[in-house]
Amino acid sequence: MNTALDIKELWHSGVEAVRGDVAVAHAIAQGFVARPDHIIAIGKAAGAMARAACSAFPDASCLVVTKYGHANEAPATSHVIEAAHPVPDDASLKAGRALQAAVSSFLQGTHLLMLVSGGASALAEVPRDGMTLSDLKDSTNTLLATGAPIGEMNTLRTANSQIKGGKLLAGFKGAQVTTLALSDVEGDALATIGSGIGDAPEKPVFDFHPHIVASNTIARDAVAAASPVPVTMNAETLYGDINDLIPRIAGELAAAPSGLFVLGGEPVVVLPEHPGKGGRNMALALGLAREIAGTTGLRILVAGTDGTDGPTDAAGALVDGQTWKESAADALERADAYTWLDAHGALIKSGPTGTNVADLLIAMKD
Repeated sequence: MNTALDIKELWHSGVEAVRGDVAVAHAIAQGFVARPDHIIAIGKAAGAMARAACSAFPDASCLVVTKYGHANEAPATSHVIEAAHPVPDDASLKAGRALQAAVSSFLQGTHLLMLVSGGASALAEVPRDGMTLSDLKDSTNTLLATGAPIGEMNTLRTANSQIKGGKLLAGFKGAQVTTLALSDVEGDALATIGSGIGDAPEKPVFDFHPHIVASNTIARDAVAAASPVPVTMNAETLYGDINDLIPRIAGELAAAPSGLFVLGGEPVVVLPEHPGKGGRNMALALGLAREIAGTTGLRILVAGTDGTDGPTDAAGALVDGQTWKESAADALERADAYTWLDAHGALIKSGPTGTNVADLLIAMKD
């Protein structure tokens, strides 16, 4: 069995099960969505989500806000704004103002379909009074560098925003909002996904119908269902600092019987003052390569379901017992895992996947 090929295919099985278009089409087929007058899609998977919605409801207006390079799947009839992630830029402010203007313009009696996926926090923003774009960038960079968990980041983002935490929909004068969300957060809380940009205000004056239509659990279960070997572990425990996760995961793999291990979540990495090129998944994979160096019959893939890891074009990496070399120690310390893994042919590059339900770690032990 070609294990290297199979483990990548398993990752793709998980990703395909939670694609934005698949999840939205399924929700519509189940009758979760009445015919909307307007569609707004925000996040890394906004294009794919909007494509399914606009296919079902071609007469609805459609606004898509997504990450640079992620708009290929957006409907041709939609108005698309691309912006930066994970650090907001001028286009993020343009997107935030466009969302505010659109939502406040919708007439009484109308139905708005909100499609939300991870990444929305950075892609669209209207800062609170007195806060500049420079302030937002500095705040975001500090949180990223210190390895702050996503819940802490989104709490601060909500406090600094005029459109997060239900504030965007506070300006809606219509009759109904339906929100379909892909969850990239622990616990799948709508108030946390995209910092609550698709959530309702505390006392909405409209009917509100929220649905989580894809999650890390669904992706992991799809990987497990497609596995050609028995599944030894399937858990959403990939949270915390990678320096804590690396020895824990390596120990679990060493002690466990052969089979497939599927972990999900979103680890964090603390960056040095002048980091190199990389992301949390690449750093975790390279750290695990160090721990399993010299072993046979064990391969570990760590990758973001959205197809990107950090500010790079890679989703993550695939390592085994022969990957680690002493030259990797310096790359790991300098947070330059991408450069080293790229030179050693270990990166996973999928391009935008049309979804975002956090990260997957898949390990196959023969």
